[in-house]
Amino acid sequence: MAGGECKSNDYGAAAYWDARYSSSGSHASAAAAGEFFDWYQTYPALRPLLRARVAAASRVLMLGCGNSLLSEDMTKDGYEDIVNIDISSVVIEQMREKHKEIPQLTYMQMDVRNMSFFGDESFGCILDKGTLDAMMCADDAPDGASKMLAEVARLLRPHGIYLLITYGAPKERVPLLNQTGCSWSIALYIMPTPGYQLKMSKGTQPTMEEVALTEDGQLPPNYVLKDPESHFIYVCHKLAVKEVHCRDTDPEETENAN
Repeated sequence: MAGGECKSNDYGAAAYWDARYSSSGSHASAAAAGEFFDWYQTYPALRPLLRARVAAASRVLMLGCGNSLLSEDMTKDGYEDIVNIDISSVVIEQMREKHKEIPQLTYMQMDVRNMSFFGDESFGCILDKGTLDAMMCADDAPDGASKMLAEVARLLRPHGIYLLITYGAPKERVPLLNQTGCSWSIALYIMPTPGYQLKMSKGTQPTMEEVALTEDGQLPPNYVLKDPESHFIYVCHKLAVKEVHCRDTDPEETENAN
């Protein structure tokens, strides 16, 4: 999905991912064989941002966990409670077996478009490394992606963080993030892909650049990506009800009312 382009596969279908993670799939039983695959960025690259924004005691939900090492690496670094969900029952069973000795990790088969198993405001942080991108390539896009984001907003506690790592630039992702029912303050970081960073800096750690969005949630005029395939990292803080009311109130109307 480099550059946000969609393939012909239905990335929102359990059958597609079950095939990918089964012995007949292109990622032949990677977790069962002790092999893993991290989409986009690894934990060491994301660690500075995660440690600064997400407390180790936070209850974390990992969307579309796949056979990524991210959750395991986070527990090694002190994170205490990570719930991992994926639409593929195949990879969930593989990862559940792999991490059965790590009590901080829970694995559940679930569709991100319907997470009604969890109550409102169940999590302090929700992590998404490529899952929204996959939903935008599903047969029901963009409706499925909108359903997922509505669920994310429901499940987050006030001031909780939805951390989205995506190929989608602000012009593609900010309108989705700001759909009705989702109220955030959004900070944007941009990180070159590992391959680009390796080529340009001879193996040094990929660096994040914080980029101030314009008032309408877009990149600054004339901003140029160092790496055309860069990853966009959106740190979305869920606003409390009172904050949403204040943001939506017209200052002139408030002055007149006084």
